[in-house]
Amino acid sequence: MLSVLLTASRAWVLVTVFTLIGLIALADHLVGSRASLGLLYVFPIVIAAVKLRPAQIVALAVLCAVLRTLFYIPAPELEVLLRFPFALLVYAGAGLFVIAIIRNRGANMDLLSGIQREQELRREVEEQLRILVESSPATIVTLDSHGVVLAANNAAKGLLMLSDGETLRGRNIRGYLPVLSDALQFDPGPAGLRTAAQCQGVRENGEIFLASTWFSSWNGPDGKRLAAIIVDSSEDMRDREEESLRQLLRANQIAAAAISHEVRNLCSAISVISGNLREKHLAAGTAEPDADMQALTSLVSGLERIAAVELNARSRESLDEMPLQAVLDDLRIVIEPQWRESGGKVRWRLPLEAPRVLAERHGLLQAFLNLSQNSLRAVQDCAVRELTISVSVRGENSIVTFEDSGLGVSAPERLFAPFQPGAEGTGIGLYVSRAVVRGYGGDLRWEPTGTGSRFAVELQSVKDMVNDE
Repeated sequence: MLSVLLTASRAWVLVTVFTLIGLIALADHLVGSRASLGLLYVFPIVIAAVKLRPAQIVALAVLCAVLRTLFYIPAPELEVLLRFPFALLVYAGAGLFVIAIIRNRGANMDLLSGIQREQELRREVEEQLRILVESSPATIVTLDSHGVVLAANNAAKGLLMLSDGETLRGRNIRGYLPVLSDALQFDPGPAGLRTAAQCQGVRENGEIFLASTWFSSWNGPDGKRLAAIIVDSSEDMRDREEESLRQLLRANQIAAAAISHEVRNLCSAISVISGNLREKHLAAGTAEPDADMQALTSLVSGLERIAAVELNARSRESLDEMPLQAVLDDLRIVIEPQWRESGGKVRWRLPLEAPRVLAERHGLLQAFLNLSQNSLRAVQDCAVRELTISVSVRGENSIVTFEDSGLGVSAPERLFAPFQPGAEGTGIGLYVSRAVVRGYGGDLRWEPTGTGSRFAVELQSVKDMVNDE
């Protein structure tokens, strides 16, 4: 009945209420003094409370109390005087009570609806998390305080090479990833422990792999808990080490060529001196130089043959058509924290779309990094510490410029000479960087400027090369 009244229109309810009040008043008039039907006015009041406000219910209660007073049973004067306030109190109280019940019902329905929506959202989130965890290529596990696996996704079987039908759940993680078991020995505190670690893991067949882990631990109602995300980084490590080896061999080749260049210069000088001494021996009347002179000449010739190693103008490594923006993004990640810590700033003047160039990503990044490190050292004693890196296109080439606010270059003619006296380290940084860039068919040069230093790295633009074809 209540649901019918709640869904009915206001006009229909009011018509019904006043019809009932009229019928009750008529019946009360017909009965007369034989009986009182005033109690029946409670029913239209209760029905009206479904749609009317409290003030309107009180007004309707006054109307019903007046009608109740008009048709009364003879009684003492005091009782007659008390009939109206008592009737008003009963009618108004009944209506207000119904209003309170309806409001409480509405609030409870809203609360129930909110709880149901939250439960639906929670189930949806839980389902999405379950799908995310199960479909994730990374291994995700949760552990109890003893290191026993409480839950693990499907990727755990592939990572640890478990047999079909086996599961990681219920096993102790120490036999596979001891670092996670050791992390449970620390008290996470009220805020919990969140960190990352790279460690060695052991698969079910005894194979060792490099694992990158991100984990957090906390104190729960059932004791300490730990959740971890684990990724096999063995392939990344192999690629990184192979790339480092290639760069090391390349750097050694460049360094050997630089040494050969210097040795060859010295041999040329020694050869001239040796020739002069030989001519002096002949001028002195000696038919043939003595054995020591011949040995010196042979040594010089041998050194010249050893020093004949030349650096190839073009790198033998395969070059890539790579986006210049990707290398500059890597450079930004590496150098900006260093400049910020030293009180400096790096300004980037890049086009909306940087060109693609012919280079090798790691080697080009090393050349850029060497230039930025030189600039960082150059501005240490300056009030303004800035490095501006800009990219422009000139004809068929892309130009990357490094310009700092340092003290400038005192001897430009010695910039790219290897083993410079007074240089930090071996003094071949710029020499190696230029050799690397030239290996890509480009060039590295110093450009004169009013203040500071400016170096330009010139690279072949892939788009221009394609257009030429």
